[in-house]
Amino acid sequence: MTFRTALTASAAAIAIATGALAASHGNPMVGGAEMSPDKTIVENASASADHTTLVAAVQAADLVETLSGEGPFTVFAPTNAAFEALPEGTVEDLLKPENKEQLAKILTCHVVAAEAMSDAIKGMIDDHNGTHPVETVGGCTLQATYEGDTIMLEDETGNTATVTIADVDQSNGVVHVIDAVMLPQM
Repeated sequence: MTFRTALTASAAAIAIATGALAASHGNPMVGGAEMSPDKTIVENASASADHTTLVAAVQAADLVETLSGEGPFTVFAPTNAAFEALPEGTVEDLLKPENKEQLAKILTCHVVAAEAMSDAIKGMIDDHNGTHPVETVGGCTLQATYEGDTIMLEDETGNTATVTIADVDQSNGVVHVIDAVMLPQM
């Protein structure tokens, strides 16, 4: 074995070991896809089979550039099942060009202009005696609570969402997967 071959083999072994270490200590899988902390919120969401409706909505609302920006953002990301739980025809209506403003309002009620991991959210809840108001970039106020390790959010209409996957690190913030769509008071 030549020095160059040995060096290449060593570099490959280090790269594989580093990748395995990163995978074992990294982000949770979301929608059957690995989530990379080196990718943006939009890039990672696009890889998730559980977030195709969210990605389509972000595109229809012209929010791709914003959510691909520097941030930091905290995004509470509803799954496809969360969108499917809305009344029949709601998603299809929201995706129409004439409803772009309403769609953008709903989506931005899932975005906070700061990075907040679950431990920080729980700390804020504790500091506010069991509930913490979460101001979103869409002007909505969500009420955050938790039980055990599970964080819940209540929107302005009384709907409750549970964080099902927390702390998905992104290059421009963090995503918490939720099981319901948060709605603004209309």
